[in-house]
Amino acid sequence: MKKIPLLLMGCGGVGRQLLHHIIACRLLHSKLGVRLRVVGVCDSKSMVVAPDAFTTELDDDLLLQVCKVKSSGSSLQNLNNFGECKVFSSQDLARKVTDIATILGNSTGMALVDCSASSETIGVLSQAVDLGCCVVLANKKPLTSSLEYYDKLVSQPRRIRHESTVGAGLPVIASINRILSSGDPIYRIVGSLSGTLGFVMSEVEGGKPFSQVINAAKSLGYTEPDPRDDLSGMDVARKALILARLLGHHINLDSVKIESLYPVEMGPDVMPVEDFLVNGLPLLDKDIKNRIDKASSSGNVLRYVCLIEDSRYEVGIQELPRDSALGRLRGSDNVLEIYSRCYKTQPLVIQGAGAGNDTTAAGVLADILDIQDLFP
Repeated sequence: MKKIPLLLMGCGGVGRQLLHHIIACRLLHSKLGVRLRVVGVCDSKSMVVAPDAFTTELDDDLLLQVCKVKSSGSSLQNLNNFGECKVFSSQDLARKVTDIATILGNSTGMALVDCSASSETIGVLSQAVDLGCCVVLANKKPLTSSLEYYDKLVSQPRRIRHESTVGAGLPVIASINRILSSGDPIYRIVGSLSGTLGFVMSEVEGGKPFSQVINAAKSLGYTEPDPRDDLSGMDVARKALILARLLGHHINLDSVKIESLYPVEMGPDVMPVEDFLVNGLPLLDKDIKNRIDKASSSGNVLRYVCLIEDSRYEVGIQELPRDSALGRLRGSDNVLEIYSRCYKTQPLVIQGAGAGNDTTAAGVLADILDIQDLFP
């Protein structure tokens, strides 16, 4: 039985779902001859670890308790007297993660899994690479930080997986890597990589007011508590940067042209969220409708997409043919079109659920298993 030790950073929706997936797949993984040995879990304030990371692990009952505690909004400190584990506070976290990576990195190749949404993990991940750990990311921020950190993280490409940073569980990164490694140059990528904005653009196409669709998306749980986090386009811009860097473009986030779907005067620093939803959004309806009508008169539709082509790195609304893969997009699916020498007249199209904790966590789990050949 091959045992893969892993340490999870981030106990939000994706992190908790990953733990549930790991527990639910015990029998399947046993048949595959693999056991995922969770030696530690941490959030931004505390950390729970196995008594001896080299020989023991956090048992499944404890992992379920971690999920229960975090789902209720409580601290991991509440696990101090639960089962066989040790709990550390915030000032010890980075050092403790590094200590475990030092013990397990070169000897076992421990997987350090980042399901947080924080830039605070970048330093620890960089050290973990030096210590021989494998890195699995759902967190986009480490890959969209400075080029110095990015180059460090990807310096050993066999030891990093980050499929879930772009398309949740969709095989976007793997497909691009296969095309590039075959010597087939990719010259254009265009895609709808936000389930939220994909839903919004396909709904307004049917005649519903933009403001009504945003409020509906919020009530369905498709948006962040403040929908401007989605409407700013920053999340899609980070995904575009990850893809551009994967293609070999040495650029930073400020190289990506981003179209926000709300003006500066309606920003979070100016307008409270409730004011934005009630009074701000309706003021945007007319412009969106005019753009939809203009596109429709040419037989096109509007989609919020990322575009990477030559030295163009853009995120925003574009007119696209109604009968294209992106034009046919409905609901919250993601769609990506990849153009290369081999996929010139008919692009490689990747489509499917590209959002949600369940799908994203499944992508992370698949990434962890994908690196199992690196473990003794």
